[in-house]
Amino acid sequence: MSQFNSRIFRDRRKKPTPALSRFTLWGRRRRFRRKIDQQKGGYVDHYSALLFCFLISAVVLNILDAFITIMILDLGGWEVNPIVRSGIELYGDKFWIWKFVIVSACVIFLCLHSKFRRAKLIIVSLNIYYILVVFFNVLQIIY
Repeated sequence: MSQFNSRIFRDRRKKPTPALSRFTLWGRRRRFRRKIDQQKGGYVDHYSALLFCFLISAVVLNILDAFITIMILDLGGWEVNPIVRSGIELYGDKFWIWKFVIVSACVIFLCLHSKFRRAKLIIVSLNIYYILVVFFNVLQIIY
């Protein structure tokens, strides 16, 4: 009779929450409660509005960079980045779609991993990089 009263519970915390799961859209976890979990990093269900603004600005700055690059190419300039230059040679004026897809996939990856140690630093650095690139491209058009 005692074996019917004993219950065997599986510890749900033995496996980490995957990056994409049913909780991605309907979960409630916004942050980690335990300090050790905050230091280790992991996946959450909801993200902050500030993170959303940084990620959207990275995508917008990427699109702006692509269109300014097209303007510079039309004015007789050339692309300095060899990877983007090969994309321009392969896809012509449609290279911005290729560039948009690659950067957007990276932004989604960074969003999913935003609670890990260096992800926020990478996101802020990405925005600073694109601001500098767009600023430099605008200077190229003006002068």
